[in-house]
Amino acid sequence: MVKRRVYQDEKHVHFLTFSCYRRRQLLNLDGAKKIVIGQLGSRLAKHSGICTGFVIMPDHVHALSWFPKPGELSSFMNHWKDQSSRLIKQYLQQHRPEYLNRLSVSDPVWQLRYYGFNIWTRNKLEEKLDDMHMNSVKAGFVEKAVEWKWSSARW
Repeated sequence: MVKRRVYQDEKHVHFLTFSCYRRRQLLNLDGAKKIVIGQLGSRLAKHSGICTGFVIMPDHVHALSWFPKPGELSSFMNHWKDQSSRLIKQYLQQHRPEYLNRLSVSDPVWQLRYYGFNIWTRNKLEEKLDDMHMNSVKAGFVEKAVEWKWSSARW
């Protein structure tokens, strides 16, 4: 198997994907999606990053992010996942305890790792942005990508 490398010392846009633990649909709830988007904005601000696009699906997240300083990606991802995980568990405990009844207390919200790769060209950036936004259409949630309110497609 070829080992994929993410170069975070270069100032490239990063295509990022991470999934809920065991592909559970923990992001089916609007409140959980709001937490993920809120933490995306908060973490980007702390790392002076820019989000070129995103989509929140019921069991995974995609984002295109850029950072002005090299080496920010790992820290950004760790904080984004840690903070959103903690807040999602709190949200579920307060508002939807029946979701938590199906989980083990020790189960994480997110899979341990994330998938990321560097975007080297504008064509690849546009391709990934379009593919990412089409997730909700392919899943049958909406007919047009711009109708999915949990993505950047409308902008």
